[in-house]
Amino acid sequence: MNNIFDHYCKKYDAWYEKNKFAYLSELEAIKQVLPKKGKGLEIGVGTGRFAQALGIKFGIDPSIGMLKIAKERGVNVRLSDSERLPFKNDTFDYVAIIITICFVNDSQKVIEESCRVLKNGGKIIIGIVDKDGFLGKFYQKKKSVFYGKAKFFSTAELTNLIKDAGFNEFRYYQTLFELSDKIKSIEKPQKGFGKGSFVVISAAKE
Repeated sequence: MNNIFDHYCKKYDAWYEKNKFAYLSELEAIKQVLPKKGKGLEIGVGTGRFAQALGIKFGIDPSIGMLKIAKERGVNVRLSDSERLPFKNDTFDYVAIIITICFVNDSQKVIEESCRVLKNGGKIIIGIVDKDGFLGKFYQKKKSVFYGKAKFFSTAELTNLIKDAGFNEFRYYQTLFELSDKIKSIEKPQKGFGKGSFVVISAAKE
């Protein structure tokens, strides 16, 4: 999987230009739950598109190609596996995992590692393409370079994994109410889930 992202890192990054309003809509949904201040980490920072736009200063990723672009965008990056984070306990005020959770080998371990590096009361923020939404169903059928080997989650499934890792105080926002290439303006995010295909889940470390 890492080789795919290394080989196609520029193609991956170009998607956000081609689908500008879908990307900007996702940002708006994430901003609803992202802390206004504090030390943040993005797990699976990729090319730094989200970290740069959201002011997340630190990022890790297993793809060297992706990290080169993220570094150019001003993100403090480290080459690392998301299941073994290279940080001490209680380091961050929040951790963001945007789409990445569907590409890891052990999603529960990634969430547990997030909990470990978070301070007490710190926030985990996970953005997913809900497998039960129309876009999730579309991606599961489409033979995509990136999503072909992805493991999709429903919001309910991921909520249970996050609860098991020791989080509470859940909040949900949703966006992408039509296919990405059909969105011609920034969508206003809505609370909850079940309508929008992109769902942001926020929870606090107990």
